[in-house]
Amino acid sequence: MPLSNRSHRSTLTQFLIEKRRRFPSASGDFNALILDVALACKAIARGVAFGELGGMMGNHATEAGASVNVQGEVQKKLDVLSNDVFIRRTEWAGNLAGMASEEMDLPYQIPGQYPRGKYLLVFDPLDGSSNIDVNVSVGSIFSILCANREVEDTGRDVTEADFLQVGSKQVAAGYALYGPTTMLVLTVGDGVSGFTLDPSLGEFMLTHPQMQIPADTQEFAINASNSRFWEAPVKRYVEECLAGKTGPRAKDFNTRWIASMVAEAHRILMRGGVFLYPRDTKDADKPGRLRLLYEANPVGMIMEQAGGRASTGYQPMLDVQPTSLHQRIGLVFGSKNEVERIERYHAEPVQIELSNPLFAVRSLFRD
Repeated sequence: MPLSNRSHRSTLTQFLIEKRRRFPSASGDFNALILDVALACKAIARGVAFGELGGMMGNHATEAGASVNVQGEVQKKLDVLSNDVFIRRTEWAGNLAGMASEEMDLPYQIPGQYPRGKYLLVFDPLDGSSNIDVNVSVGSIFSILCANREVEDTGRDVTEADFLQVGSKQVAAGYALYGPTTMLVLTVGDGVSGFTLDPSLGEFMLTHPQMQIPADTQEFAINASNSRFWEAPVKRYVEECLAGKTGPRAKDFNTRWIASMVAEAHRILMRGGVFLYPRDTKDADKPGRLRLLYEANPVGMIMEQAGGRASTGYQPMLDVQPTSLHQRIGLVFGSKNEVERIERYHAEPVQIELSNPLFAVRSLFRD
């Protein structure tokens, strides 16, 4: 791009400074933390871009074989690298009281040689990493919380309980998308802004100010291979969408499924849609597939700040009280009217399927 076409754009640093001016007493720690996170995302983008040339493809191996994280998932080399990059780029500056990651069993303590701050950082360092080997877009997701006053005043080690805050208490959330271009999408609580990495400058430039999700849509994303495990409200919703113009929705829908939630969220943020990874009966020990703290809450905040909605199907996502660091949960997010419809289906009494055709949904007595 010619310099004249990008010189008028704000950098991420300028954007944050303008936001900070609303709070004259602010210390600058918050901005510094976000810039450190952005630097971590740049480093990860570089690792992803090199692919096989960087020697980072495939599973991460230990002497005992392929390493497995606390979720029971085999770790990719880039999972481990990305987690380490997030830690090393953010631990030193004195902004953080502690961190938690999808790839670590326990909260990460800030090393003793570094000062401690008042914020908590939680992150999924490389969401969708199973797509790495087939060159599909992946990303990083992060959330920033305030530590409680005791942690800030005493500088004590953080515990799991310190991170168990409802999503509405997030002070910032965002994701980086490593695709044809690298983008950083960020909310600091007053809307959502998108930044594109200019590789010639090494800067994130503001390219998508005040992103908004259309309230209505004709696209939905769900893993149809799990349909036999879905709860009745989800089955009803999907069946109505698939029925198209001749069905109760009276319009045709398109389906999308990338299996990379950052990519799914970004598509919805750009043009609308609804994403469902609901609670199902596939594994009774897991009340959902996605992680509340590292995935559902930050994406939920972004969706809500962009005029969309995020929900478990039963309640707003940002109202859920976490009970454990690696808690899993069902998630529905996207265009507001569709998510509210799905919530309404969950709230309605379950329709009992009757074998008698006189009383079936399509019967002699139907409307």
